[in-house]
Amino acid sequence: MRLPGLITMLQQLWNNKWLLTGSAGLLLGLSFPPFNLPFLQIPAFLLLFRLADLCSTYRAAAYWSYFAFLLWNLIGTYWMMMATVGGGIAAILANSVLMTIPFVLQRLALNKVEHPLPQSLLVASAWTGYEYLHHFWDLAWPWLALGNGWANYTHLIQYISYTGYLGISFWVVFSAVLFYVFIKHSYRKKVLTLALTATLIAPLISLAMLTFQSQERPEDQSSVRLVLAQPDFDSYATHYGYKNAIEPLHAIMNLSDSLRNKRTDAIIWPENAVQPYISNRNMSNRTANKIKRMIRDTSRQWGVPIVTGATYFEYFKPDTQALPPLVRKPNSVAPYIYYNAAVGFFPERTLSVYKKVHLVPLVERIPFLLFLRRIDPFGIQWHELPWYGQGTSFTQFKISNTRTPALVCYDSVFPHWIRGFVNRGAGFLTIITNDGWWGNTSGHLQHFAYARLRAIEFRRWVARSANNGISGLISPDGRVVKRTEYKAQTAITANVPVRNDLTFFARFGGWLPISCLVMIGIWLIQLSYRAFKIR
Repeated sequence: MRLPGLITMLQQLWNNKWLLTGSAGLLLGLSFPPFNLPFLQIPAFLLLFRLADLCSTYRAAAYWSYFAFLLWNLIGTYWMMMATVGGGIAAILANSVLMTIPFVLQRLALNKVEHPLPQSLLVASAWTGYEYLHHFWDLAWPWLALGNGWANYTHLIQYISYTGYLGISFWVVFSAVLFYVFIKHSYRKKVLTLALTATLIAPLISLAMLTFQSQERPEDQSSVRLVLAQPDFDSYATHYGYKNAIEPLHAIMNLSDSLRNKRTDAIIWPENAVQPYISNRNMSNRTANKIKRMIRDTSRQWGVPIVTGATYFEYFKPDTQALPPLVRKPNSVAPYIYYNAAVGFFPERTLSVYKKVHLVPLVERIPFLLFLRRIDPFGIQWHELPWYGQGTSFTQFKISNTRTPALVCYDSVFPHWIRGFVNRGAGFLTIITNDGWWGNTSGHLQHFAYARLRAIEFRRWVARSANNGISGLISPDGRVVKRTEYKAQTAITANVPVRNDLTFFARFGGWLPISCLVMIGIWLIQLSYRAFKIR
């Protein structure tokens, strides 16, 4: 293509709202795994800022940007519809709407602030603050946080052990604003220098950190040896495709036993590895009682803890006075709540249970369930609806001389929650998941990649057991040491070093996004004060 023709095409793109919003959405979608083109995020936001300038009102900016965010969500998370069509569509539509809110705030900063540096700081803070707040409510969906797109470029993001992965989001948007200001204001060289410096400094710092880390001797004093099982059960089939509920249990036991030896410290099974359920008491369901007894006896016979994912039924005495909210009260049995959980069986016959905290909205729990129950004027029996109970505690499992959480699926994308385990002595991180609900789509690739971010943020080894894959072992610098193939019935051994040091991010958490929110808050107060003073 000749240069004049290319210039004409770029001019058409630069001045056409449909081309801008469509191109931005496409670039953002391609920036995430499995495409792994995160560098496209910077030009994508540059196009969005141009779109904001072409829109005459804030309402128009929200309207036009919605198409970009919708396309981004469709490309990045289409796989949610594999598990539940209605829930997946609702989540994609709702999350796209939410993304227009920080974008409108970014447009305000672009219009009201003239100097490139404070302008860039405010625009980047608006988006980073939004991503941070999106972790802390019933519609939490941090899956498409910009930093997640960089999960497979670990050599360029080592600095997130200081900032958390939201530091990547801040860096991307900050750089994009500076490039946009450079183009908008007739290619000022000073702004270009600032933009290039901002874009290059974070990866260069990361590469330097990686170099120094490789030269240091690890301080690890000990390690634990795990067997990570990947049974490849069919999540949609009755009894996972076996004749009864006992057969899949035998299959995963045989899989684990094939690699178990006297040096094994624990065996990890994935989310939902056991059915129908495990409870805190013996029930009339003979199969459930038999399965619980079999796992307990096997743990004792092998002399190692077995940590497995399961639906856990917690029963209460009928005369219990202070029952938790939304407890079920059937006539035939005691009141109960059931959880998506990780259950630890130990040789001394003790049982430890971690109840999943971050439940997938609409799939595992109705958002704002307690609020809806409180205001309900129609007397709906909310506690009878089939939704999981929500855990609240930092339960960890004792493995040899250390402790580890068994983060259940969605829990693993919430670093602020994981930080609580690390600060309570977790020597390594364990993730159990069942990504089989999504089939062979982008979902399982993204989920595995995001675990690499947690390894870097906390400088902890990550052991991962997934029903259909990908299972594996990830080092504290985000390097994949071992991994399985998807849709393979297999097991792997993992020698996991134990670490007790705390990163800057583990110590101080969300200092960066909180600073962003404070900056935005002060600026909005100043704007409001000026507007009031003018009146």
